[in-house]
Amino acid sequence: MSESPVVFGFGAHSTITDGPQLLRLTQQADRDGLDLFSLSDHPYLGARLDAYAALGFVLGRTERLAGFANVTNLPTRPAPMLARAVTSLSALSGGRVVLGMGAGGLWDRISDMGVARLSPADAVAAFEEAIVVVKMLAGGGPPVSYQGRHYQLNQIEPAEVAAPKVWTGSVGPKSLAATGRVADGWIPGHAADWLSARYRESRPIIDEAAAEVGRDPSEIGTFYNLPGRITSEPLPAMRDGQGRWIGGSPAQWVEELTGAVLQHHASGFMLFSSRGGTPDPESLSRWANEIVPAVREAIG
Repeated sequence: MSESPVVFGFGAHSTITDGPQLLRLTQQADRDGLDLFSLSDHPYLGARLDAYAALGFVLGRTERLAGFANVTNLPTRPAPMLARAVTSLSALSGGRVVLGMGAGGLWDRISDMGVARLSPADAVAAFEEAIVVVKMLAGGGPPVSYQGRHYQLNQIEPAEVAAPKVWTGSVGPKSLAATGRVADGWIPGHAADWLSARYRESRPIIDEAAAEVGRDPSEIGTFYNLPGRITSEPLPAMRDGQGRWIGGSPAQWVEELTGAVLQHHASGFMLFSSRGGTPDPESLSRWANEIVPAVREAIG
């Protein structure tokens, strides 16, 4: 993935028959200089491609584009095996992997997969332990042991590859604090942007938790999922009456995203369609060739 401090990508929700389209879009994004793509992870939905199988397939057919699950359905993917999957993908792709992590939201469907239901507090505790375990099982070195409430390791060898960056989809206060203690990035939930109340109320929780354990809060980036339209003409407003992002002309996008970086310290943006799904090829091309280069130039 690009060494730029601000990254640009797109998100896809791909069905089991969407493989050819997903490959075309990701190869287009790779050629056009985007940094990453993301796939949702809902393994209880038979109509969806498995996120990690699709990540491996796409990474093998692209050259510089990074991939991540936005976000990994942790309860169905035990942390030690998740660590092996992401470090293997990283080794095979030259480090083009980000680990998106979530505590698990749709517990009725998760439990339908035969996974024991956790209380909200236990789910967050398991989520924080999982991030610790994944990082322990990367970077090489001697065998490691770990005794947590939800995960245990006994003299397990770490992979000889650096741990990928971990971005979370934390929403509640306890999960946000866990992000501050152990993660590398945060994706605000419900496609909230940098002007939203959700961002203003949530980000200080991350920063305070990071500072309490001696971390520099500025090292934890904020990455935004942005479902919106790219229009030929400017829109009267880029947000609706509830303050939710709706899009605008390329010039409007550039102005807003540049301000997000320079004034609100945004670390990255992922384009989705206005309905929250996969962007169409034309919108993805305008994003990559008109908006992203202009923002990169404006932020230096």
